[in-house]
Amino acid sequence: MSDVEPLWGVEEVSAFLRVPVKTLYQWKWRRYGPPVRKVGKHLRYVPAQVRLWVEQDPTA
Repeated sequence: MSDVEPLWGVEEVSAFLRVPVKTLYQWKWRRYGPPVRKVGKHLRYVPAQVRLWVEQDPTA
């Protein structure tokens, strides 16, 4: 078995960061926020990158 953590959707990131889902879509449009990938029609986040973004962003 692999130790790869599943990707998060906007709902999981929204809950983790305690921001509305709409904010995540605005951040993507403004090129702000944690790195995001589009998989099909869905936005997906690598959990480790979300955590790193929180630790490194002085405004977060």
